[in-house]
Amino acid sequence: MNWNARRLARHFPDNPATAADVVAAMCGAHAQVMSAAELSIGLRMPGVTRVEVREALWEERSLVKTYGPRGTVHVLPTRDLAMWTGALSSLPAGRIDLLTPDQIEQVVEAVGVALKDGALVIDELDEAVTAIAGPWAGDRVMDAFQTKWPRWRQAVHLAAHRGVLAFGPTRGRKVTYINPGVKPADSDSAKAELLRHYLHSYGPSTPQHFARWLSAPVTWASRLFEEVAPEKVEGGWVNRGDTRAPDEPVRGVRLLPYFDAFVVGSHPREQLFPGQAWERALARGQAGNYPVLLVDGVVAGVWHQRRSGRKIDITVEPLAELDAWQMAQLGEQVERVGEIMEGVPRLTIDKITVGPHA
Repeated sequence: MNWNARRLARHFPDNPATAADVVAAMCGAHAQVMSAAELSIGLRMPGVTRVEVREALWEERSLVKTYGPRGTVHVLPTRDLAMWTGALSSLPAGRIDLLTPDQIEQVVEAVGVALKDGALVIDELDEAVTAIAGPWAGDRVMDAFQTKWPRWRQAVHLAAHRGVLAFGPTRGRKVTYINPGVKPADSDSAKAELLRHYLHSYGPSTPQHFARWLSAPVTWASRLFEEVAPEKVEGGWVNRGDTRAPDEPVRGVRLLPYFDAFVVGSHPREQLFPGQAWERALARGQAGNYPVLLVDGVVAGVWHQRRSGRKIDITVEPLAELDAWQMAQLGEQVERVGEIMEGVPRLTIDKITVGPHA
């Protein structure tokens, strides 16, 4: 079965109606670097630019920026936020050594109250949470970027997973936070639904791969697989009855940005990163650190962009020579990146000397 072709087709649906449909198909767009999220979404929607993505986030509110899988910043469909928060809040909490369980509950409640009347920047939220929860919440004991943050911030991602915190529109250059006002769905139904979403986008998969994608214990993921009882096929599990895969091999060229969901979530890695791609496009086995060139559905190079005003210099390093048809498709992808990012792109084929995250 051509499972990689199936995943690619699921991640790039034909004629998606809305940005929320695209993000749902991806099971969330990684948004630690917002421009990468805008590219991930835009490259799946012909004609859409970063303007429409921002409108969906901050005006239509059909998308929400919050802490998602692995505790990292993601863009999620607002319509699915109750499912996401219900599932994520059911995960084992992980290491939070600066707060007692009772203090965690106080912080989550304080964050919800502090944000109920509108958006706050982080300094304002520090003051509000400390005023509500008590002076202990403001103790600067959390190591962060050569400084110390208030104690309560160790539970920021938990507040998001409980549905009382998300990112708001920027105020000047400052990030704001809002209370999205969502009530998490029942945890049992939510985590089962999230697994079904995941298997639709990434199946066949295994409990080990699902646990890695979500940053959850493998034992927790294995129990969930047993409860949901997906169908076993060659290579792992899929949703019951969802066993079809494309008959034809993937053809074509795509550019994918940092931490694109397709690259991060697809396993086994050997299938997506064959040969030289394993050494060139992964960082100690971790996907997403390099923007990648896909040729016929597998990683076949890396790329880098540098912006100066409206000019966008895009350097692509293929791992094998591209034929004329592939070069033409690459040119179209470069033009599309320029369109999404509202710039004028220029393509160069050359070796990339900068490291990951550059």
